Amino acid sequence: MPIIRRPDWALPESAATPESVWLDRRALLAGMGLGAAAAALPAGRAQAMGPTPPDWPAPLATNPAFADAGRPRTAEEVAATYNNFYEFGSHKQIYDAAQRLETAGWTVTVDGLVEETFEIGTDDLIAAMPVEERVYRLRCVEAWAAVIPWVGFPLSALVEKARPLSAAKYLRFETFQNPDVARGQRQFWYPWPYVEGVTIEEAANDLSFMVVGAYGRVLRNQFGAPIRLALPWKYGFKSIKSITRITFTDERPVSFWEELQSAEYGFWANVNPDVDHPRWSQATERMLGTDERLPTMLFNGYGEQVAHLYDGLEAREGDRVWR
Repeated sequence: MPIIRRPDWALPESAATPESVWLDRRALLAGMGLGAAAAALPAGRAQAMGPTPPDWPAPLATNPAFADAGRPRTAEEVAATYNNFYEFGSHKQIYDAAQRLETAGWTVTVDGLVEETFEIGTDDLIAAMPVEERVYRLRCVEAWAAVIPWVGFPLSALVEKARPLSAAKYLRFETFQNPDVARGQRQFWYPWPYVEGVTIEEAANDLSFMVVGAYGRVLRNQFGAPIRLALPWKYGFKSIKSITRITFTDERPVSFWEELQSAEYGFWANVNPDVDHPRWSQATERMLGTDERLPTMLFNGYGEQVAHLYDGLEAREGDRVWR
């Protein structure tokens, strides 16, 4: 008899939250300070999610190792109309405002502890990289989740191209800053530009993915066009959007949310159901486009691939893995 081994992120139907629990999700979210996030998406969102980008211009293969996220894919019209992108506003319906961002001629600077600093256009970078589709789970720190078919290439391929020096321990990512276009950046109390960081070991992990498209299309602006990061085992705020600079450094970067409120958001930000946010539980998550609440999984279900990166972390740094 053949043995069928389910991926470690797959959930049985029996793991779904009982109806009696999720029917009162609005009250639950309100108690977590997420009442606005529970609001219904706007009617006619398929027509309202902004211009339809072109299909991916070349034949696109789905990596078989990442073809099944263990849950149904989130509909494109849902994912494209429910986005965090604080450069364009603190609400979820920023898809219209994000269209102001001009991505033609976009370049990324790679500098710091590398053999040679360089600047490269995203079109040239994409042409030099092994582009493929991967279906990843996305878990927001606000306790909602989605499943997205991303198009992109392994971050490790970019690291190899950068030829970092042996002293490089971290990658620091930075996004654009243009308050004339991104009016959220006029809010002076935020530490613009948006910054995020990972260790070089995390960057080398096969799951770390530089995203340039989604749903078989060129990346929509509200997803973080023209190039963003996807780290599926971490809370979504680690997956920085619209990247303009990648710096290899020997100092641990201080990320946007960590600088703003270190008691709530830290450097590691690994998905962990046993460590609550100070203002809400992380034990369950709401799937976008549904009323379904499911149990949160450690490392968002990708522990087999990444747990070894954090062996002994608490003992070394006195730091909770998620923080």
